[in-house]
Amino acid sequence: MSTQNLFQKEAIEKLKELSEKARTCMFVTELDQLPSNSRPMSLQECDDEGNLWFISSKESNKNMEIERDSRVQLYFMNNSDSEYLSVYGKAFIYDDKSTIEEKWSVFANAWFDGKDDPNVSILRIAPEDVYYWDTKAGKLVSLLSFATAIVTGNKTDNSDGVEGQISI
Repeated sequence: MSTQNLFQKEAIEKLKELSEKARTCMFVTELDQLPSNSRPMSLQECDDEGNLWFISSKESNKNMEIERDSRVQLYFMNNSDSEYLSVYGKAFIYDDKSTIEEKWSVFANAWFDGKDDPNVSILRIAPEDVYYWDTKAGKLVSLLSFATAIVTGNKTDNSDGVEGQISI
């Protein structure tokens, strides 16, 4: 596996690509205690500055935990393409109408009574430390590489993989 650290525009493009493709992450709060609390969350958007946006209930444990400690860890996984992303950052809670209007999704109606529901809040995660794992040529090439290693008895060198730090 090779290392390729990414910076600025290229970093944000990779963050956007991997997070929006996976769409769902494990959203972890209370990082200073074990076990930490985690739950699946659906990403609304990764914006042009690399911020990750989510819709959440004001009354959720997650929001209460973020109010006490804004540090969060997000784990995105796209198994079908062997793409993975770990994001550590700070969470910010918004409940103003303009932010809710801008970030609202019709899919949130499954949890809320529309965007005017008084329990709607928007979470913005500002990444501070991001790491990714990806394949250079896609999952098919990776599978062929592993299959060849198994058939020949040789170990794979993981040369089809790439990983690295994303610095925004």
